[in-house]
Amino acid sequence: MEKFVAQDKLLDAEAIQRAEMLGIQARQIVEGYMAGEHKSPYHGFAIEFAQHREYTPGDDTRHLDWKVLARTERYYIKQYEQETNYVAHILVDGSESMKYGSSQMSKLDYARVIAATFAYLILLQRDAVAVGMFDTAIKGYLPRTDNLASIHNIMRVISSFAPTEKTSIPTVLNEMARQVKRRGIFILISDFFDDVDAVMRGLQHLRFSRHEVVVCHVLDSAELKFPFNGSVEFHGLEGSGRILTRPAELKKSYLAAMKAFTDKMRDGCERNGCHYLKIDTSQPWHEVLSGYLAFRERTRGAR
Repeated sequence: MEKFVAQDKLLDAEAIQRAEMLGIQARQIVEGYMAGEHKSPYHGFAIEFAQHREYTPGDDTRHLDWKVLARTERYYIKQYEQETNYVAHILVDGSESMKYGSSQMSKLDYARVIAATFAYLILLQRDAVAVGMFDTAIKGYLPRTDNLASIHNIMRVISSFAPTEKTSIPTVLNEMARQVKRRGIFILISDFFDDVDAVMRGLQHLRFSRHEVVVCHVLDSAELKFPFNGSVEFHGLEGSGRILTRPAELKKSYLAAMKAFTDKMRDGCERNGCHYLKIDTSQPWHEVLSGYLAFRERTRGAR
């Protein structure tokens, strides 16, 4: 029986302490649901000047531009860009391949910590999250919430999900792109052992809908380094069977194939304007997260 990470172990205290100082700010215009800290494409009367429009009866005269009136003898209203809270949609791959781990922490365990930490930090800054576990489809889904107390329910759902099936990442991405109409942030956490070209088309669908996308590519250290010796029987996950072989004879071609895979993921994400974060499960999560958030802060406002 698979052991799950206990709920009280999902929140990395050091990662949260470091990340709180940086926050998770939206890097592009989002469509929120209440006033907050991130730019909205909708025009209102708050914060930053955007444009003029001609006055119509019923408009608030406090927003008349008297200088324009003096020059043109025409009435114009000053419009401003509203600030808005964003919604982050955190999707965690719970397929069978995520069960693999060469140490005590599997890829899925690491992914759960990533999801819980992101959810906690986003709720802490009074933005909203929706969280989903998936394999061939979304199986465990918690709708949008901005209540920090909801973190306990989020941790319960992600910690108890049992991986038993294959994955279909493109199906999930396309379905979410169809369902989520308001622009927000998608945080995708997976090993991405799927058809990379089809995954990229799914990411394109999200980006076409103007969502910001962060790809967390979680891989076990042994998958990246292939440190096996002697004769080894590999047990495939997701129905791929077993194979007895001598790893030393495969190492060079395996590492070349793994590099080609991760390079294709990174290059595809960059072409589609997605952040790509390759994560080795032997890396401490607080180091990965603080480095990424510092990068987001440096590039804030980039499209």
